[in-house]
Amino acid sequence: MLYDGKLLDPIHHFLACKTPQAWIDKASQPENLAIILCDHLLCELKAAQSAMLLLRKYAVDEQSSDTLLQWLQPFEDFAYKKIGNIDTLKGKNQLSKSIRGKKNTSYSQSLIDKIVLLIKEELHHFYQVLEIMTERDIKYQTISAGRYAKGLFSHVSHHEPNTLIDKLIIGAYIEARSCERFAKLAPHLETSLAKFYISLLRSEFRHYQDYLVLAQAISSENIQQRIEYFANIEAELIETPDSDFKFHSGVPA
Repeated sequence: MLYDGKLLDPIHHFLACKTPQAWIDKASQPENLAIILCDHLLCELKAAQSAMLLLRKYAVDEQSSDTLLQWLQPFEDFAYKKIGNIDTLKGKNQLSKSIRGKKNTSYSQSLIDKIVLLIKEELHHFYQVLEIMTERDIKYQTISAGRYAKGLFSHVSHHEPNTLIDKLIIGAYIEARSCERFAKLAPHLETSLAKFYISLLRSEFRHYQDYLVLAQAISSENIQQRIEYFANIEAELIETPDSDFKFHSGVPA
């Protein structure tokens, strides 16, 4: 084993199902490495985007909102417009300006403290995946989004603060599933790539925990029932046939 197996015990308890063997078998085939890496690259960006949307809507003032948009722009330009390259993105995961919270919002600073760090790490992982693709001469290709995140977010409550709480819980599930799949896939990959995926486990593990801590802190009630609600939705997306093979896809159809 490439890591301490006990590290993932809480994640295995949190997730309602394990990744099906059929997905592991397909993901570990050499001919599918390009799609795995391209989708992983985009997953890191989307994780940063989702986290940033939460900050901009719920936690920061207008000036800080603009700062956050500027922070993400080089990565979005590369991913969606193919502007820039690995050299122009180097070091861009660092936030150069301070972020200020909204006044009269009790949880804004907690969101800022945890989520700004999360975004930095997601953007760093984006760059690391791009480095791996460059080393292997795998050309980045824009690919369409799968059903996974959309399927989760379609069940979000329309009433605040439950909307925010649900989005934080969903964030926890996405991070936890990523962590589980990194660990499942690593033993089937060549050594350097396996080590990279194992190196991501601790940050992804912390991200899922941070999202849950924030969700419970904002909620006036215990969120366990809502966690279980999304656990079943997430498990269905993972265990049912999926014609679109991606990093978070279900059973290959």
